[in-house]
Amino acid sequence: MKYISNILLVVAIIALGYLCVMSIRTPIKFEEQRSVREQLIIQKLVDIRKAQVELKNQTGKYTDSMDTLVNFIKNGKLPQVFKQGVLSDEQLANGLTEEKALRIVRSGNQKEIEANGLQGFVRDTTYVSVYEKLFAAERTIQQIDTLGTIPFSNGKSFEMDTIMHLNSTSGILLPLFQARASYEIFLEGLNRQELINLIDKTNQLGKFPGLQVGSIDEPNNNAGNWE
Repeated sequence: MKYISNILLVVAIIALGYLCVMSIRTPIKFEEQRSVREQLIIQKLVDIRKAQVELKNQTGKYTDSMDTLVNFIKNGKLPQVFKQGVLSDEQLANGLTEEKALRIVRSGNQKEIEANGLQGFVRDTTYVSVYEKLFAAERTIQQIDTLGTIPFSNGKSFEMDTIMHLNSTSGILLPLFQARASYEIFLEGLNRQELINLIDKTNQLGKFPGLQVGSIDEPNNNAGNWE
């Protein structure tokens, strides 16, 4: 009996030690895996924000359609101004502005160009692909096609919404957008209890349980909730 009791005691000690180790190791492993997944989500949300901002610059509004956003990235154009020459303090003091200088140069009147010292003044606008300008260095065109797909989600898409927000002070309507992915979606498959704890903690803080860029509740300069 004493022998059996000793064996049971050893087993109990080993089991207790294992539980202690796992109680420490489990949350650490969860945080490590969460961090890896979140970095990939954040990269996509940053690119979505980048495209949305350029779309708004051209159209005056955001889009809640990922297909529209992807099409803009692949087929849209951005103006690019080539500049050569700057106006001197004397030219500025004489009332010459960029707009006036450009008008004189475009007129082709050589006497007026020389009289204003604009022989080397050049402002030329060309148009470049949105994809080539903003994304080609980091993403292939094939990756742009899947920009709206949340990593580790079995093909689920980011939630994307837009709204025209009325500024109560100025009375001006401001376009707002948000794109987000919940913990429940992209942390699926990790330790369930740790996931529940994370979601519960975030909800108690009154925050969105996941990653989000922008907001349709109030203007936030399109910030991400991880920033």
